[in-house]
Amino acid sequence: MSKQNYDFIIVGGGGTGLAAAMYSARLGMKTLLLGATHGTELPIGGVITTTNVVENYPGFVKLSGFEIAKKLEEHARSYDLVEIKNEKAISVKKIKKTFSVKTNKSEYEGKTILFATGTKWKKLPQSVKGNLEFENKGVSYCALCDGPLFKNKIVAVVGGSDSAAKDALLLSEHAKKVYMIYRGKEIHPEPINFERIKGNKKIEIINETNITEIGGENLVRKIILDNSYKGKKELDVDGVFVAIGHVALSELAKELGVKTDEKGEIIINHMTSETNVPGVFAAGDVTNKPFKQLITGVADGCTAAYSAYEHIGKNVS
Repeated sequence: MSKQNYDFIIVGGGGTGLAAAMYSARLGMKTLLLGATHGTELPIGGVITTTNVVENYPGFVKLSGFEIAKKLEEHARSYDLVEIKNEKAISVKKIKKTFSVKTNKSEYEGKTILFATGTKWKKLPQSVKGNLEFENKGVSYCALCDGPLFKNKIVAVVGGSDSAAKDALLLSEHAKKVYMIYRGKEIHPEPINFERIKGNKKIEIINETNITEIGGENLVRKIILDNSYKGKKELDVDGVFVAIGHVALSELAKELGVKTDEKGEIIINHMTSETNVPGVFAAGDVTNKPFKQLITGVADGCTAAYSAYEHIGKNVS
């Protein structure tokens, strides 16, 4: 079966990839977006679909992550030059001046390629007993997905970032008690969310503490801490939500010789979204850009599309 040919293949269907698809189509490039990212089970729209409320995307005072993802997808689909396939890229190879992308269903060829593969949730250390045993049995990575299951129950959020704070605030709408457990001296969300946390009577912050064990029978029922809190190291909880960061999904890019940093993030030219491999671009959370937001990913995706357009004009006959 002959490969289908494109000017620009985007691996990853989050906001970054969708924005890149819009711009590449506007530049007249035949574009394929592969929406299913290897290593995740997220829908088109990516990780933003798991966010309850988005308040920092220009033009929208407040939308759910799912709503803003749908708007981006509808915009990308409005261009005839864009094809969106919910297929998972499993290998990428360089063949002369083009790139061959094999998915779980087919094989495609592109003059340029963009990795907008994003990240997956980081898990607790293997040393935490019960961490893997209780996944989907009380241990969760998505407060928006699973929060309603913990109505009037007690839950713990592990982490001190803005994402962890947002998870705690969302869970407080369902649970009767939310512990925020953070290994550092003080949680560090955006100031507006820090104030919301401090003003929420359902949320208790436990700093300079780690979970050493998650226990229960069929479901989570308790956690063990490495430091005492109010005179005890064991807390009764019904759920543990892990929000300790993400791992870059850069494995496919590495197959092409794309350079990554010590965290596995793809190293890019921040002016052009270029990698060290000509014709290969990267944007969004998978890159070594320090400030990771939907708006910065969207911007870099658009930049990548323009850089790919210029690359084709100069290098591909």
